[in-house]
Amino acid sequence: MKKKKIIWRGAVGKKVVALLNWLRSQGSVAIGFSGGVDSTFLAAAAQLALGKKALAVTIDTPLLARSELREARTLARQIGIRLCVERINVLEEQNIAGNPTDRCYWCKKIDFTRIFEVARAAGIACVCDGTNVDDVGDYRPGSKALTEVGSQSPLKMFGFTKADIRAASRKLGLPTAEKPAMACLASRFPYGSQITQRGLTTVERAELALRSLGFKQLRVRLHGDVGRIELAPTELGRALKLREKILALLKTAGIRYVTLDLTGYRLGSLNEALQRK
Repeated sequence: MKKKKIIWRGAVGKKVVALLNWLRSQGSVAIGFSGGVDSTFLAAAAQLALGKKALAVTIDTPLLARSELREARTLARQIGIRLCVERINVLEEQNIAGNPTDRCYWCKKIDFTRIFEVARAAGIACVCDGTNVDDVGDYRPGSKALTEVGSQSPLKMFGFTKADIRAASRKLGLPTAEKPAMACLASRFPYGSQITQRGLTTVERAELALRSLGFKQLRVRLHGDVGRIELAPTELGRALKLREKILALLKTAGIRYVTLDLTGYRLGSLNEALQRK
């Protein structure tokens, strides 16, 4: 993150200044920190506003890719914010492992209940999450849990869109400015299908294999023995040219049948099944 003083201008700049002033007014904050675009920007803003009175809390569950956990640790060091990592095995909860349609509600409830416990132990009353205004339209049962536990959503409060967050992140020199949208590994499984550690490992290995080939915006959705690859539509042609290599890599990752979704990547594609009911 850039150390020199930054002058914030324009519409995004006004939002950043309002955010920093609000964070300072809290005295101290704990940030639910995943290492994604939103929570990294919020953590960086908290560090700028509060210094040692800002704390990032990462909940390490089997649903968090190991590569994402490593990146979260690295980002916290780069930002300079204190980091606390709490381990929870959410697969012990059938409301999560059974992958019901409200899985995200239960997961957020467990995660942020622990974050509040960590915050209270550190003498911090204000807990914040990285929800932004673009999150409002998608199916997000986790939002209800955040409201119930009392988490604050300052990015949404001050009108930050994802584009605003990326622009402000560039200004701060954050490496997440261009990071593709991420979601927990549970989002790779159709609702109602059991989430297992083996399945999670398979998905993470498959996605890492595709990234090693240069693909960026992607998902591997696991439908039993079938791995359905979602890529940016502009990369579908390249994927077909690399067909044999992709087949070999994904079979090595543990996927028996490999398919390519011709619609391409889209946010929350497994929610489409809910809309048809």
